[in-house]
Amino acid sequence: MITATTPSIAEREIARTLGVVTGEAIIGAHIFRDIFAGITNIIGGRAGGYEKALGEARTIALREMCAEASGLGADAVVGVDLDYETLGAENGMLMVSASGTAVKLR
Repeated sequence: MITATTPSIAEREIARTLGVVTGEAIIGAHIFRDIFAGITNIIGGRAGGYEKALGEARTIALREMCAEASGLGADAVVGVDLDYETLGAENGMLMVSASGTAVKLR
């Protein structure tokens, strides 16, 4: 499945718009990741555990969005947007959502 943040695919014409598609992933903040992120905040550097979790959640959200588009018979998803939110008590959950427009290409 071709995905793009742009409203079109270079050198391809959109034949038909099939509709909005979405995918979401919600992950919990692991206690050890929180502890190590706290240490990283004190001594400086990158929070690798959080970066890995964000990457995994983003991959899941995009995969679900593409699966929904495929179910509509799409060749591509254009106008892809990724959003990140914290949820739950004390912001203990992270949500990544992906949305875009499923299209059929010529």
